[in-house]
Amino acid sequence: MTVVEKTPIEGCFTLDFPRMEDERGWFQRGFSSAELEAAGVSFEMSQANVAFTRLAGTTRGMHYQRAPHGEQKLLRCVAGAVFDVVVDLREDSPTYLSWFGVELSEENGLAILVPRGCAHGYMAVRDNSQVVYFADQNYEPSAEGVLAAANVHVGVAWPIPIAHQSAKDAAVDPAELPSPSGY
Repeated sequence: MTVVEKTPIEGCFTLDFPRMEDERGWFQRGFSSAELEAAGVSFEMSQANVAFTRLAGTTRGMHYQRAPHGEQKLLRCVAGAVFDVVVDLREDSPTYLSWFGVELSEENGLAILVPRGCAHGYMAVRDNSQVVYFADQNYEPSAEGVLAAANVHVGVAWPIPIAHQSAKDAAVDPAELPSPSGY
């Protein structure tokens, strides 16, 4: 049975899918809508993505989608390891501008569910890391927002220095906050 645990961010959960091992290797469920619903979590998959990150210290994000294209994401690391971060951007939330981080790795098999209205990003903490993620909405480029990974109002404690980012992510002012958008 999948273990679903709340995090300090409302609507954000970690998911631990048990592994069944034998002499052949192991089997692990990657997603179960029935098990999530039994835990009171609703998630309907619309798009699947895979990202490969070559070098440790590479940061992807912090990305979010503005309304009406806000999305939930379910992510898991299938190779290597990443430090995954969720930042609450919902102005009416008691945890507004709070962040939560967790290591996702091929060894621990953990997944994270990112709620609508939150920015999401991760840092590869090992070379050659691969993340699979599912979204409940299709990506809409015109609705994309970016929060600087080193945002001074949020203060994410990345486990190693940021060494690589996309030009788009690196161009965001670290003092800038997103404008209200009604996620």
